[in-house]
Amino acid sequence: MYNRASSTSTGMASLLNPTEEHFALRSALRKFVEKEVEPQANDFNRREAFNVDLFRKFGTNELGILGLTVSEKYNGTDFDATAVALVHEELSYSDPALCLSYLAHSLLFTNNLAVNGNEDQKQCYLPGACDGSLIGGMCMSEAAAGTDVLGMKTSAKYDDSMKGWVLNGTKIWITNGTLDGKGTGDIFLVYAKTGDQRTDVTQFLVRNDMDGFSLGQKIKDKLGMRASPTAELVFKDVFIPEDHVVGEVNGALLCMMRNLEIERVGLAAMGLGIARRCIDVMKEYANERSAFGSNLYKFGQIQRSIAESYAEFQAGRSYVYSFANSLDLQTHGNGLDADGVKLYCARMSKNVADRAIQVLGGYGYVGEYVVERLWRDAKLLEIGGGTNESHHKNIARDLSKMGSTPLN
Repeated sequence: MYNRASSTSTGMASLLNPTEEHFALRSALRKFVEKEVEPQANDFNRREAFNVDLFRKFGTNELGILGLTVSEKYNGTDFDATAVALVHEELSYSDPALCLSYLAHSLLFTNNLAVNGNEDQKQCYLPGACDGSLIGGMCMSEAAAGTDVLGMKTSAKYDDSMKGWVLNGTKIWITNGTLDGKGTGDIFLVYAKTGDQRTDVTQFLVRNDMDGFSLGQKIKDKLGMRASPTAELVFKDVFIPEDHVVGEVNGALLCMMRNLEIERVGLAAMGLGIARRCIDVMKEYANERSAFGSNLYKFGQIQRSIAESYAEFQAGRSYVYSFANSLDLQTHGNGLDADGVKLYCARMSKNVADRAIQVLGGYGYVGEYVVERLWRDAKLLEIGGGTNESHHKNIARDLSKMGSTPLN
């Protein structure tokens, strides 16, 4: 599908684009982002509106990234974790909010179903998810259960007479929970308690045409990611047929763990896109602007902001792509570095965006120069998909299990 026009150099280039297909994908996507994504980003963010038409273009033959990790058998493009990283980096360079909706659809729904669903489920729903006719998401968080996900109250009870499950509860902070502010998104993977044990959680497919499933509210006035719709979703006696259970009953923790790792790669790569754009803005501004008779590049304070930002960005980029290059999407147990890349890049991107605002001064504080939006968007990366504090806990736990074994 993708044809490489020229060869890459060694070193960092081969880390970022390990094959000809990765290089071609990045090249095609970068052109698309410049032409289609960049011009609309500020407008849709100001209006807190989701650009559905542009999103659906991600599923066309020109790009084919909505089913990025899905087998070609189901209309996907059958790429790997490295492709996940590069797509999220490139999209977030211009519009992290649109990229967040892309992540919720392509990783939290589509990749999740591709890895954990059965053949009938994949045949039924993956082609639509890959071509954009279905826009999906995942429902995990609740008002009183965020990081403590197993504290969820949403539950499903099996009804013998109906030969299916009855789902009740409310989920919040759901990306793509609504597409237009009036109704729900198209389709979701929903986690619910299905037994007496804390870990008795099951994952269900829920469609927007199921009775009892409704939009509670569109969440407005967010700090950042304003062009990515966020919603509260309500489930009231929603009947779920037996064939809409994804994975094993009471076995959703495995689905959750498999998907968290690639989600965190995607979020970390979003931080890379934010940081790279902020560095480009700083470079351009410092070259054009003079103060006290000298170019801004002559001032040590400006040199420090740009130089430290570049070094931290390249360190994060190396970490993300080295991990992504080795990650098998069919496995789990790679949490140490999945947490690590997300923890590092989330904070790094926010710090780089903060420096960019400082370098630009008053211009950095207004929307025309983009960095104030990127700074607001970057903050979400320290919360969504795992808070900084949860990453600290997970990394320390995994390292403690190693005991005195030296790091490789």
